[in-house]
Amino acid sequence: MERPLGLMCGAGVLPARMADEARRRGWRVVAFTFDGAPGVAEGAESAEGAVRAETVVPSRIAELGAVLARLQRERISSVLFSGRFSMPDVLRIGAVADTTFRSFEAQARSRSGAPFVDAIITTLGGLGVEVLDQRDFVGDWLVGAGCWSARTPTDAEWRDARSGLEAARLVASARIGQTVVVRHGAVVAVEAVEGTTEAVRRGAALGGPGTVVVKAVAPDHDYRFDAPAVGPETFAAAAEGGVAVVAMEAARVLLFDRPETLRIADAAGIAVIGVDDPP
Repeated sequence: MERPLGLMCGAGVLPARMADEARRRGWRVVAFTFDGAPGVAEGAESAEGAVRAETVVPSRIAELGAVLARLQRERISSVLFSGRFSMPDVLRIGAVADTTFRSFEAQARSRSGAPFVDAIITTLGGLGVEVLDQRDFVGDWLVGAGCWSARTPTDAEWRDARSGLEAARLVASARIGQTVVVRHGAVVAVEAVEGTTEAVRRGAALGGPGTVVVKAVAPDHDYRFDAPAVGPETFAAAAEGGVAVVAMEAARVLLFDRPETLRIADAAGIAVIGVDDPP
C-alpha cells in the first residue's frame, strides 16, 4: 500500500521535481498548494505522463488550521515542504490569520523564518507527523565544488567568491538571509526578506558590472523546511545586471533547472561555481 505524503507546495519548479521523486519512491502524493504551484495542480503530469499528485488541496498560509485538519483526515504521517514561501507575504498577514497561525506566532514570538518554522515542526511532531529532509527528493540539483559554466572565474573573482562565502555564512547564521553580493572584496548587498533575486538586482546596481554573487547556508541549516537554491529567474537578473560570477556553497545549495540556468549563464558570460573552504 502506498504511503501518503503531504507535499507543502510553494512557488517555483521544486514542488513538481519533488512530487516526481516521491512518486518514484512509492509515495501517494497529497499536494497542498500555497502559491498556485502549476506543476502539481490538479491533473498536472510528469514528463512520463503520470499524474503528479493524487489529491490537490488549495491552501493559504493564513489558514493553517485547515491544513492540519486535512493532514489528520488523510492520515498523513510524513510531510515534505517544497518551493518558495514568501516572507513578505507572511509578514503582511493581518486580521485574516486563523487561530492556528496565531498560535505558531505566539510560540515563536516572531514571524521570522527559523523560530516560526520550529513552532510548525514541533506542532506537527506532536500530531505524529514527521517533516522530511528535502535533500532526499531533489535528485542531482545539489551543486558540487568546481566550475559548471563555459567561462571560468579569474583569480580575483575566486578571491571575491571565497570572501563572499565567509560573509554569506555569517549572514545565514544570523538568520538574516543567505546571499551576499561582493565587488573588489567589499560586500555591497546582503539578502534579507526580499529574496535572492531582488538582492542580486540591488547588489548589481550598487556594485556595477563585474560583481560576484555568493549564496551559502548556516552550518546548522534545517533542510526539512528550506532547500536554498538559485535558478533561471535569479540568473536572468544577474545577466541583466552584469554579474560576473554566481557562486554557491558546494553540496549545500541547489541549482534549479540546470540546462536552462547554464544556458542563461553562458550567454551572458557568467561563471557558475560551487565553492567550498579554501585548502
